[in-house]
Amino acid sequence: MSGKRWIALGVALVLFITSVSINAVTTLFTTNLDEVFASLDTTEGLEESVLEPGNSSERIAVIDLTGTIQDTGEQGGLLSNVGYNHTHFMNQLNSVKEDSSIKAIVLSVNTPGGGVVESAQIHDKLVEIKEETGKTIYVSMGAQATSGGYYVAAPADKIFASKETMTGSLGVILQSVNYGKLAEQFGVEFVTVTSGEFKDMLSPTGEVKQEDIEIVESILNDSYDGFVDVIANGRGMSQERVREIADGRIYNGIQALELGLIDEYGYEEDVIAALKEDLELEGAQVINYTMTNSFGSLLSLQANKVFGGLEGQVLSEFMNRLGGPRPMYLYAG
Repeated sequence: MSGKRWIALGVALVLFITSVSINAVTTLFTTNLDEVFASLDTTEGLEESVLEPGNSSERIAVIDLTGTIQDTGEQGGLLSNVGYNHTHFMNQLNSVKEDSSIKAIVLSVNTPGGGVVESAQIHDKLVEIKEETGKTIYVSMGAQATSGGYYVAAPADKIFASKETMTGSLGVILQSVNYGKLAEQFGVEFVTVTSGEFKDMLSPTGEVKQEDIEIVESILNDSYDGFVDVIANGRGMSQERVREIADGRIYNGIQALELGLIDEYGYEEDVIAALKEDLELEGAQVINYTMTNSFGSLLSLQANKVFGGLEGQVLSEFMNRLGGPRPMYLYAG
């Protein structure tokens, strides 16, 4: 057997082993451990932590939105709490809406953005809270509040950021990895059978055709139009003005204030103080929510410690992309 054939066989074997390993790892990471070990749970619902003592009948809820905004499809998977848990976050918003003692909300945002569906779901829930309960929402932007992070912040009554905050990246992106030429170089052939011309569009092994790009662009344009509407409605801008500044570039806090994307400078403690003063809630208790102490969430916490910070977000993002490309309100820099 020639050297090239041995190389081709080796590459094919590596791809096969990689595929099997990915399936196994994905199954492990997406297993709902809370369901498997449900009998070990001793608590239900959301747990509260008091950040500032005060009047418990007039409270301010601080809700943290940290990490890439993605619904990974599991609540108890090993990576579900590395940065962000969509189910837990939506539960917090629902709890805030129903709790009559909570008079106002501080949404603390530190995210590069995420999925278009998840971002829209958060945005719509915040609008629902405002319209149905009249509760005031202030946003505190941390180090980063880009793309989907700004999308969810747009309906707030006031947006605060530091001068160093990275925001902007207003737009939609879809990314796909194609390794077809690499496989061809080593003599690996992929056989794909489809029921329609575009069934395998953006396949990681096939040729990307202009028709494929045009279809994807039409989808992204619809999502972009929705993004423009959200900013225009939330910030009281014309759509023409929004399209001028929503070209995908990033802004710091100084530029964001000049453009009208934020209202004031300030850190989280400044936002809480401003909210108390503006609503005459000086004596209000300030709380936030913590994860329930379930077996699955404990394992997720350990995963967060092991993978930690940026590494955990990158690994979580990589695991999600195994499911294929999709439109994102995400800063990919």
